[in-house]
Amino acid sequence: MKSAVCTPGQDAVSAPLARRRWWYVMPIVFITYSLAYLDRANYSFAAAAGMARDLNITKGMSSLIGSLFFLGYFFFQIPGAMYAQHRSVKKLIFVSLVLWGTAATLTGMISSVGWLLVTRFMLGAVEAAVLPAMLIYLGNWFTKRERSRANTFLMLGNPVTVLWMSVASGYLVRSLGWRWMFIIEGAPAILWAVVWWMAASERPADAKWLDKNEKETLAAQLAGDQAGLKTMKNYREAFRSPEVLLLCLQYFCWSLGIYGFVLWLPSILKDASTIGIVKAGWLSSVPYLLAICAMISVSHFCDRSGDRKAFIWPWLLLAGLAFCGLFFLGTASFWVSFALLALAGAAMYAPYGPFFALIPEILPKNVAGGAIALINSMGALGAFVGSYLVGYLNGVTGGPGTSYLLMAGALLVAAAVTRFGRFTPDGKSSPAPHASGAD
Repeated sequence: MKSAVCTPGQDAVSAPLARRRWWYVMPIVFITYSLAYLDRANYSFAAAAGMARDLNITKGMSSLIGSLFFLGYFFFQIPGAMYAQHRSVKKLIFVSLVLWGTAATLTGMISSVGWLLVTRFMLGAVEAAVLPAMLIYLGNWFTKRERSRANTFLMLGNPVTVLWMSVASGYLVRSLGWRWMFIIEGAPAILWAVVWWMAASERPADAKWLDKNEKETLAAQLAGDQAGLKTMKNYREAFRSPEVLLLCLQYFCWSLGIYGFVLWLPSILKDASTIGIVKAGWLSSVPYLLAICAMISVSHFCDRSGDRKAFIWPWLLLAGLAFCGLFFLGTASFWVSFALLALAGAAMYAPYGPFFALIPEILPKNVAGGAIALINSMGALGAFVGSYLVGYLNGVTGGPGTSYLLMAGALLVAAAVTRFGRFTPDGKSSPAPHASGAD
């Protein structure tokens, strides 16, 4: 029975074909996911820059609005992933781009809390299928030996976007106000929908830039990755498997920590010191710069090693310990606290590539997309809980100390579940990783 440890000795596709796939496929995937992340994360800057005052939003309501995105995200994950797997990723992403760009732009035009609630929920609903659809799309193009790196370049759209968005949004808010920030940052998704439709090929068989031999070689390699996996008849069987249930719990806790961090970092920094919104934006970008370096390094060494778990749980443990340090440090030193925040941010992002490479290695292709959606939907639920509770606790306690403890506990649970969980098709423990082979 095949384990979650991939075999570095597998035959690889030719170097020219490998390079062309990276240059043709990854840029459009990266930009598409980046735009999705831009339109979900910029709420934190509006919240820190006067939106609550302009719309008469209480602190408790502000945390609910910030987290409502993830409730819409939770409900529409699985239907979207099923459509992507059995119908068309290309069509789904095209429609999603247009709809989420529209919803994001409209956020800058609303005049009441009620409409803000509606637009945030709708934004989550139309973005729900983006990540599972993109992971399915990458599974159509990249082999097991490449999957952690391919997933990482997709997920880099998260920290890279927040990196430049943290700076740009700070300037936009100061110069034009939060309304124009939403309008300016929402419009690119609508324009990019046209580029996506023209540039994306559903699968290698549809690509005009591959010859017949290259298409057959890649198809054979991708089919070989599925050899030895236990067959599953339907989604119900996959969703009830112990591996998927454990990953749901793990990703719920992980997302609780990371999205509590992402949505409220600018407010935490601004409230912890006398800095303005622009300086808070610059400081908010530092954890994401570190995260980019960590994600690239971790995915590279993970694909060489093949042992996915060993590149996931230690980073979650490190992030949890950093939040523990923040809780015990209190307000003693702003810059030490900032260093721990940067460390926690980088550590939470580092294992994304290995995590999403693990799922299709323990489940057959016919159910892997739905399982990714289920796991990601539980992550969305965790993000809803985390973003709401962190905002709420910061408001009622007057500081982030209690929310640090919440995020620390969630991440430590995620690390423990990953370390001690069994993630193989037959429930047996993964064998020791193979010796690293040459790429």
